[in-house]
Amino acid sequence: MPSTTDLLRTQTDLDPADAEWLRLLVGDWQLVSDLSFADLVLWAPAAGGRRFVAVAHCRPTTGPTVHYDDVVGAVLERGRRPQVDASFDEGRTIRGRDPEWDDDAAVREETIPVVRDGRVLAVLARHTNLAASRTPSRLELSYVKCADDLTRMVAAGDFPQAGAPTGSRRGAPRVGDGMLRLDAEGTVTYASPNALSAFHRAGLLGDLVGASLAEICSNLVASHLPVDESLPLVVMGRAPWRTDLETDAATLSMRAIPLVRREGPTSAPTRVGAILLVRDVSELRRRERELMTKDATIREVHHRVKNNLQTVAALLRLQARRIRSDEGRAALQEAMRRVATIALVHETLAQGVDEHVDFDQVLDRCLMLAAEVATSTSARVHIQRDGRFGALRQEDATPLALVLTELVTNAVEHGYRPGEEGTVQVQVERQDDERLVVVVSDDGVGLPPDFAVGRSGLGTQIVHSLVAGELRGRMDFGTSPKGGTEVVLEARIRSARRQDPAARS
Repeated sequence: MPSTTDLLRTQTDLDPADAEWLRLLVGDWQLVSDLSFADLVLWAPAAGGRRFVAVAHCRPTTGPTVHYDDVVGAVLERGRRPQVDASFDEGRTIRGRDPEWDDDAAVREETIPVVRDGRVLAVLARHTNLAASRTPSRLELSYVKCADDLTRMVAAGDFPQAGAPTGSRRGAPRVGDGMLRLDAEGTVTYASPNALSAFHRAGLLGDLVGASLAEICSNLVASHLPVDESLPLVVMGRAPWRTDLETDAATLSMRAIPLVRREGPTSAPTRVGAILLVRDVSELRRRERELMTKDATIREVHHRVKNNLQTVAALLRLQARRIRSDEGRAALQEAMRRVATIALVHETLAQGVDEHVDFDQVLDRCLMLAAEVATSTSARVHIQRDGRFGALRQEDATPLALVLTELVTNAVEHGYRPGEEGTVQVQVERQDDERLVVVVSDDGVGLPPDFAVGRSGLGTQIVHSLVAGELRGRMDFGTSPKGGTEVVLEARIRSARRQDPAARS
């Protein structure tokens, strides 16, 4: 099924700014649907203006739905629904006098023009299922009144509230979690039972209605905990932001939606109150803090492992300087380089927040170690990387770093004679999230006649073992088009998709 973005781009003539306005509305209209106990369908004018296309559909979580089948992508010819035509052409809200019947259910339709900068962009159809109609409770009346205020703002071009952040922290409150209605002064005029219960769990004694929410929150907030700077603006209903209220007993996530009204089409909007959504997120925040503590512990472990490996590398370097045998000194230097490569991976992990590493950054630093080898052999060898590895899991990053460092180092050490100049190239192709192809090639002297993978030296034995075991792949040695050696490595890596911290708990 096509997305709202796809339909707006392919089926309408709306410019990007107008299309973005409709996407903002769709991103926040679940609030209107839940308060209305109604389905919402967004009809945008199709290219040419002779029909409308349904670009989005929303069902309420607070009541029965009207359309069991999704209507996204449906086309409505002009003239078939005069109410939609009139709302779009005249820019006014129209409520149907007589209910329509859909699958043996009576449905009342209301059409609201979606306005931006004085222009009607689309029509928002609100379909209410009347099959379960009964004498409404105070909660339902309050919900519907808030929904009417929001749809009035939609028709005036004041909703959605562009640039209103809902916050990056999880636990966004919804209508069913708890709702307060504030007047222009920040006094609570209505509190749903769930909202009242949430504040009671936070430590409130007594009722909310008739009290200043700012004063209540000021008395509840824990003095020893930091206070979000946006808290006063949210609890007064002055800004469309999200914040957390932390008390000694609970943590409440709150989101404010200021309500405004215009006296006339050209008058400035005046704030008349606000809707405040409330959710008890105490358990969620507790888990987040536990995850943060675990992440900090893991980073510290990686940091200490890195320090220990660097200490081992330094000891190997000191020992190499005391050995008179060239062969022994070279062996210790190779061991030092391998330990330093593993340390680089742990250093990168110590700087992140999960078990993934930016492998391009790691490899570039590993290639610098190989460049030092080129300097010691007096060959003028340039090392370059083409393509991107992206993020890799720790389990793959360590063996892959060792393999590539070993291959590049071998190319530098054995592929060129003293004084020669050449280029070692590392090309990578990330075929998908779990398959990787790397080609290490040079323009040197090529492979010796008696070369055999896994038997020609300790380095190739290590590489062969890591590729077959840790990387679950294969490796082929051959002649490169440039006349030197070419090694093709195909690895099956673990998925690097980052997992949501809340899911890990």
